[in-house]
Amino acid sequence: MVSKEKIEVLRQKIDEADAIVVGGASGMSAASGFVFYYQEDDVFRRMAGGLAKKYDRHNMFDLFYESRMTAGEHWTINLRTIRYIYECETGGTYKDLAELLKGKDYYIATTNQDAQFYRVFPAGRITRIQGDWRYWQCSRPCHDEIYYNKEKVFELSDKIVGDALPDELIPRCPHCGKELAPWVRSYTFLEGEYYQREMKRYLDFLRANSRRKVLFLELGVGMMTPMFIKEPFMNMTYQFPNAFYATVNPQHAIIPKEIARKSLAISNDIAVTLKQLLGKSTTGIKAFNAKEAFNPSRVY
Repeated sequence: MVSKEKIEVLRQKIDEADAIVVGGASGMSAASGFVFYYQEDDVFRRMAGGLAKKYDRHNMFDLFYESRMTAGEHWTINLRTIRYIYECETGGTYKDLAELLKGKDYYIATTNQDAQFYRVFPAGRITRIQGDWRYWQCSRPCHDEIYYNKEKVFELSDKIVGDALPDELIPRCPHCGKELAPWVRSYTFLEGEYYQREMKRYLDFLRANSRRKVLFLELGVGMMTPMFIKEPFMNMTYQFPNAFYATVNPQHAIIPKEIARKSLAISNDIAVTLKQLLGKSTTGIKAFNAKEAFNPSRVY
């Protein structure tokens, strides 16, 4: 449980803010129970099938980067992950955040690729810094286009044989014939028209509110890619005269001394914190245990 004093401070900052910039990362989804990326839960076992034992892997992160897998096996993991993203329920943290931001002027920058924010927030208020599993791109990439993949994902996932998609069914670019790839952060990630349009919208919101009372609300941002949300939020809090920075993270709620007087760190579970901010019961919530979930040898 978060102390009453910290909850009151954060609630006051939310109420007083002229604008709220939310930085949402994997901790938001983890706090909603989507932990197959990090640990060997039932969802991971179902999606990995025999590949977990074959390659001695115990979470989806490790399978994503398993170099010994064939192309068909990689596509199996991708297809099952994307199908789950389409079929899973909306996380409670996202529903609670939407209720908390109701009536406020806000914008969301996220490194999440699971599209959970799109379940409860309008697309025009979201920027996807690291892409979105629901889209494919050319792996080269030879052109500036991304492809919504729901229909094809459901079709192909039903044609997986023995934990491998047959080679002749691997999706290919309609222009150059190279394999398609998920539109998510990688060496070939396409930062084209769609990406630039969303980044411009985000930057326009920041510029319009740089002199106003703005709250940077960081939720579940770790140290795997701090350059996308955590470090910019800290820097803008330092530079914007009326900004305030609040970070909620059971593992990486970090505040530099330079902005200590205009910041708040809550080293607690995000799901519990949002319930407390809304004045809702936290009974029955199993707090996210970072030590239990994360592999200490990997940066998240």
